[in-house]
Amino acid sequence: MALNLHLAAYQTDLAHNLGSMIRLSACFGVTLDIIGPCGFPLSEKSLKEASLDYGEKCEMILHSDWSNFKKTSTNRRLILLSTKAKKNLWDFDFNLNDTLIMGRETQGVTDEVYGQCDASVTIPMPGGGRSLNVAISAGIAISEAIRKISTNSYKS
Repeated sequence: MALNLHLAAYQTDLAHNLGSMIRLSACFGVTLDIIGPCGFPLSEKSLKEASLDYGEKCEMILHSDWSNFKKTSTNRRLILLSTKAKKNLWDFDFNLNDTLIMGRETQGVTDEVYGQCDASVTIPMPGGGRSLNVAISAGIAISEAIRKISTNSYKS
């Protein structure tokens, strides 16, 4: 089974969260789309500092903005993680060509971006918390997507 899953970091505000998503993408073998502009200067140096030694192991695609990202994602299903979503992550059927989109730490995504996604899912928090760190949420979502995709491929 060839995994073609992507993780997208939408205009991330914090370099250390991007670093965690780079590490996550490298460890799970998913492509990371970085959608600008970021809330910090995004340079080769800042990427290297944020990613530690995982940058070389991670396939990263830099996009100047949402429009540029959309142009290159035409054959992909865009799945937004959002605290506003009605669909539970555990009940969602992921596909091999999905892109899981993580919004900004401070603002999420714009209504325009929300409306252009194919689906949105939320991570239930029975403990009553408001939200999780964006990189932790990405790890939970990537793990669940891979689990579901792997389970579904064995059923076929």
